[in-house]
Amino acid sequence: MKKTVLITGGAGFIGLNLVDYILKKKNYKIIVLDNLSSGNSGLLKKKVEDNGLIFNKKFSPDKDFSFVKADIRDKNLDNIFEKTDYIVHLAAQTGVIPSIEDPFKDAETNIMGTLNLLNLSVKHNIKKFIFSSSAAPLGEQIPPLDERKIPSPLSPYGASKLAAEGYCKAFYGSFGLETVVFRFSNVYGIFSYHKGSVIAEFYKRIIRRKPIYVYGDGNQTRDFIFAEDLAEIIVRAFEKDNIGGEIYQLGTGVETSVNQLISYIKEIVNYNFEIEYKPERKGEIRRNFASIEKAKKILGFNPKYDLKKGLKLTYNWFLENIDKS
Repeated sequence: MKKTVLITGGAGFIGLNLVDYILKKKNYKIIVLDNLSSGNSGLLKKKVEDNGLIFNKKFSPDKDFSFVKADIRDKNLDNIFEKTDYIVHLAAQTGVIPSIEDPFKDAETNIMGTLNLLNLSVKHNIKKFIFSSSAAPLGEQIPPLDERKIPSPLSPYGASKLAAEGYCKAFYGSFGLETVVFRFSNVYGIFSYHKGSVIAEFYKRIIRRKPIYVYGDGNQTRDFIFAEDLAEIIVRAFEKDNIGGEIYQLGTGVETSVNQLISYIKEIVNYNFEIEYKPERKGEIRRNFASIEKAKKILGFNPKYDLKKGLKLTYNWFLENIDKS
């Protein structure tokens, strides 16, 4: 019998990549829960139907795919949780700048929403709860970032993610819920049309023949990981026993500056686009790349896509799928 995976935020960028990956494997039932504040149900529907399934707009435990429009703070989700085996919690308020503008909204979504899901998971004996975090809880650190670094968030977003990580650990310790925290590095890839992240923004502006904006001098660094590599390790975590209560840094282990990223993009797009440098933004981390040794050792994590390969695949997707006006 197929196990059932509940993906919160499954109509968003990483969620769409995860759904796509699982649909290709064809060995899990999927429930997507999303309030569609930023997700795209149309793209999700197309992806589901392309794989020969019906896009059910309500929860159907006997179907291989169900979509539920709901918020992660909703207390009335018992009928879904009682039929679920694994949870991948992707839904979140994800921006540093929005968290600074409204830290209360950020906390309500990222802390209270996560706490609600954890509580429901204990109530319904969920087998595994995978939480998507980021480098934001660590703040400014001397890289590479690893799981032993002492967190020191610079933004409300980082603080809310750190609090949610703490609740995951506490629910493992107090209730035996097998929680796994994945700290994602900077994720890019297909389906990222609505993202405000650097690669998505660059491609949208380049395709529309607009200048790209760099905040700071461009020497700030990130660890860019292709979304499909994350999808693979998330599914692997379903199938790996005794990994609960742990945090894993996920990235490529490669440090890339924004200026280096731009040079790679120039090779791909074959267009001499304009670059405008603007003042550095508050709350942004200067250097960031991950040590992925723990994930390699315990989970067998081995990213398949180097940055140039992933950038080309992403650019081709943007060319085919975004409005160029």
